[in-house]
Amino acid sequence: MRVVILGGTGAIGAATAVRLLSAGWTVDLTGRDPQAAPEELLAAGARFHRIERSDSAAIGRLVGDDTDLLVDLVAFTGPDVRALLPAMRGVGRTVVVSSRAVYVDPLGRHINGDEAPEFPIPISEDNATVPPAADDVDPFTREGYAPGKVAAEHAALESGLDVAVVRPSKVHGRFARNARTRTIAQQMTADAGAIEIADGGSIDHLTAAANVASLVQTVSDRRLSGVFNAADPDPLTALEIVEAIAAVVGWAGEIVPVDDAVGGRGHHPWRAANPIVLDMSKAATSGYVPRGTARDLLADEVRWVMRAR
Repeated sequence: MRVVILGGTGAIGAATAVRLLSAGWTVDLTGRDPQAAPEELLAAGARFHRIERSDSAAIGRLVGDDTDLLVDLVAFTGPDVRALLPAMRGVGRTVVVSSRAVYVDPLGRHINGDEAPEFPIPISEDNATVPPAADDVDPFTREGYAPGKVAAEHAALESGLDVAVVRPSKVHGRFARNARTRTIAQQMTADAGAIEIADGGSIDHLTAAANVASLVQTVSDRRLSGVFNAADPDPLTALEIVEAIAAVVGWAGEIVPVDDAVGGRGHHPWRAANPIVLDMSKAATSGYVPRGTARDLLADEVRWVMRAR
């Protein structure tokens, strides 16, 4: 079995490569920077190819006619996907990774909007999404990101090919480009006696890259199509996340709840005005088994952050 992972050097790409390599797959990764390819993946047999996501001809040559699974981690627009359709027609199955940012609440509010959404708990895959972006919308802007992802989803799902769309939440894991645990872990390793946390009861569902990898393999093995949420089995509060980091670091200081209305104190990346929890029942009934809990798998990212500092 052979997989090609587009944009495969980040957390989800690396976790998927590790999982499939261990299952005996041949793994090819693409990216812009050879230096970003994790050495442990290359040592385990993964092959890196310096190819821009926009170079659909080069991707087509790499995919060829012997690729069983194509995982696209860098599809941000409808044109991104449509340009790749010739290559997708030659593979056994394609997984396009999208985002939970596509969802809107009953009043049309979304995560990247100016007003905090209030979603049903949990959010299922048939929840409404933002409208798809036009082809000329910049997906690398706050207002363009989610519509661009919806347009990419539509292009993939309406292609008539064997495609699954995966919607992760806040991703964590080794090789995360902007590891959210970094600041807190660094404070703890610098022997901070206390760390202030605002809104410690906030719930903004996490997604371990290793759990996305498990879902990708399930989708491939069982030949599943459609849309699947991807999130950890335990939606932790912000306070529980900080406690999990402390357990890995071995930090015994004090976590201090504060009112962030005073000087912006206690800022952290897991705040949500209202709870955000993804419904994982569709994946579970499809045979998906998570690699682990958020509490356990957060340790992967924390240990990686500590080694990289």
